[in-house]
Amino acid sequence: MKMIRSVKISDAESVSNIYNYYVSNSIATFEEEAVSPKEMESRFDKNASDNLPWLVAEDGMGEVIAYAYAGKWSGRCAYKHSVEISVYLSHTVTSQGWGTRLYEALFTSLKELPIHVVIGGIALPNATSVALHEKFGMQKVAHFNEVGFKFGKWIDVGYWQATIKA
Repeated sequence: MKMIRSVKISDAESVSNIYNYYVSNSIATFEEEAVSPKEMESRFDKNASDNLPWLVAEDGMGEVIAYAYAGKWSGRCAYKHSVEISVYLSHTVTSQGWGTRLYEALFTSLKELPIHVVIGGIALPNATSVALHEKFGMQKVAHFNEVGFKFGKWIDVGYWQATIKA
C-alpha cells in the first residue's frame, strides 16, 4: 500500500540513497560529498529534537521513494515560527505526484505546530520545483545571483515563502 508516514531511523539508508543521487548528479543541493546513513540519522534526530516533521513516502512494496521535511530557518530565537522546507524524490519516481502529496502532508503537519511562515530555497533554474512551491501558494521573495558553485559553474538561488498561519 502506498503511504506517507513519519521517518524512522531504519529509513536512513533509503533516504541517503535518494539524497545522494542529487548530491552527485544535480544542483538541487549544494552538498558535494555523499551523506552516510549515520549522518542522515543525525539529521533525523535534529529534526525530532526541534519537534519538526520529516516525512517519507513509500511505494506499494514498502520502499521509501521520497521524503520531505521542515527544518529551522535560523538558530536565532525570533525565527522560531519560521521553517525551511525541502522535498526529494527518487529519480525513478519523478512526475508522479509524490512531491505534491508529500508537501500536502507536510503543510498539514506544520499547521498543527506554532509555525507562521514556510520558506523554500531553490537552486535555479528548476521549473519543476518552482511550480511545486507555487502550487502551495508560495511566492518568490528573493533571488541571489551566483551564490553557489558546483560542477564548475555558478548557480543562482531563489527563495519562495508562504504564510501558513495568520
